[in-house]
Amino acid sequence: MRHSYLAALLGAVLTTASAGSAKAEVSITVDKTGQRMAVTVNGQQRYDWPVSTGADGYDTPGGSYRPQRMERTHFSREFDDAPMPFAIFFTGQGHAIHGTNHLRQLGSAVSHGCVRLSVRNAAALFALVKAEGTGNTHVQIDGDDLSVAGGNSGYRQTARTRRGYEADSIMSAGDQMGRGM
Repeated sequence: MRHSYLAALLGAVLTTASAGSAKAEVSITVDKTGQRMAVTVNGQQRYDWPVSTGADGYDTPGGSYRPQRMERTHFSREFDDAPMPFAIFFTGQGHAIHGTNHLRQLGSAVSHGCVRLSVRNAAALFALVKAEGTGNTHVQIDGDDLSVAGGNSGYRQTARTRRGYEADSIMSAGDQMGRGM
């Protein structure tokens, strides 16, 4: 009798311990048409943030992905060392979800193909994915590019070469601030 009680108690403790260490399923859904990101954990929405996806000629690829790697501090090798803090890379071509300080451009398709969000939100997402694991994280990119849908008609390309900005930044008329990827 005592042995079966101890076995049952040990089983309950092990079940509780293993349930506490189970990883949650994280779903990151990017809507290119609406320029929004929704993040759910085990089916419950946790975040809804504005983002910037690819500008005309710099498509953010649609589809389903798993994060391939994560880098807290990264600088773009392609675009003049543009800062890409809290980068979660989801394609082999270098597309990532990452932070930007160019908050006025969130909600507009102005990146070079990455999904940009505020640094604060990127840090929260990075911590969540790190805690739950890339294997438990799914990235879904949906919708049409705004540039194709006509939502990016007021933008033109200009060159910037100053460190920390893209080489071919997207600029609105009268706005001379460089953009990160």
